[in-house]
Amino acid sequence: MREVSRMVRWLQFGSPGGDDLKHEEPEEFLFASRSARNEVERKRKKRTRNIVVAVVAAMLVCVLGAGYFVFDLQRQFNSKSNSLALGFSDADQEARPVKDPDDKSMNILMLGVDHAADDSDGSAALSGAVEQRSDSMMLVHIPEDRSQVYVMSMVRDMYVDIPGYGSNKLNAAVSLGGVPLLMRTVEGLFDTKIDHVAMVDFEGFKELSTALGGVTVENDIPFTAHDTDYFYPEGKIDLEGDRALRFVRERKSFTNGDYQRVANQRKFIAAAANKLLSSDTLTNPVKLYDIVDTVSPYLTFDEDFDAATLVGLGMQLKNVDTQNMAMFTMPTAGTSVSADGQSIELASELAIAQIGEALRTDTMQKYLEENPPETE
Repeated sequence: MREVSRMVRWLQFGSPGGDDLKHEEPEEFLFASRSARNEVERKRKKRTRNIVVAVVAAMLVCVLGAGYFVFDLQRQFNSKSNSLALGFSDADQEARPVKDPDDKSMNILMLGVDHAADDSDGSAALSGAVEQRSDSMMLVHIPEDRSQVYVMSMVRDMYVDIPGYGSNKLNAAVSLGGVPLLMRTVEGLFDTKIDHVAMVDFEGFKELSTALGGVTVENDIPFTAHDTDYFYPEGKIDLEGDRALRFVRERKSFTNGDYQRVANQRKFIAAAANKLLSSDTLTNPVKLYDIVDTVSPYLTFDEDFDAATLVGLGMQLKNVDTQNMAMFTMPTAGTSVSADGQSIELASELAIAQIGEALRTDTMQKYLEENPPETE
């Protein structure tokens, strides 16, 4: 990089010896011989070629340096994040919906769980049944034209059919059969293929907010987090560290419980994405590397969803306004009690049919226009 700086200074202010491109021709040059004029012209062309070579060399050094940085960033991400092998049986794979090969849209199941509840690491808690349930479940739909990102929260207490286990709360699928069973449950619900799965441990929200230097969200409802003295006033609030973690996890302070919690989680994700993709972050290699290094251990992806795939997807979504992503909660049909006494949210058959059709035909924008989400 020192060589690049030296070349840039040389290009701006001239060579160390004082040779500059802009200088007045001496009067004698007007009367010089043809050979003398040719000699001066030859030196000028040589100097110009040297400048061109210097510019190309400087650009090459910068490009190679950036390329190495991106490669090292991807290597760091792949080495520190967790990878999940879904391991569907032949029968399970046969039962999954088939996606049209020409359909280039993408569906990603995004989960938030708390591994502090068990002593397992990120990858182990996903592959099979675990002693916990997912606190946050979102289905992310990315249309084929990559013009928008649709994030649909699914209420964890929604009563649905879980393959092989009958009716139960949606998040019970994780405790019964891990993420593979949850994927099959959501796919069966909408008759739609899920392409990838991504999971973040809730501690990751805490670490991400700290690495970003805080995240600002618009808080709708003032509240104090349960069993803490953390007060969150109405309006713009800055979240960092444990205060960020409690914000995305809180539900007992709200009359609508899980509905407000998932709304707050989406707000945090949108604000964090906006700050992560800002020029202040992307043009700061040290900060970017620190974020990847700090947050990666709390992330888990399916084995086909590596850093190179994420970078490619990020490039395709570069024109999406992260402050105006389409984020909503899947409608339900009201609250009830199950046969075994559980408080549940009834699934809306109409919403399931409409959303499934929108996912399969890549018409989510049309669905939202015809079914605008209620204010949460």
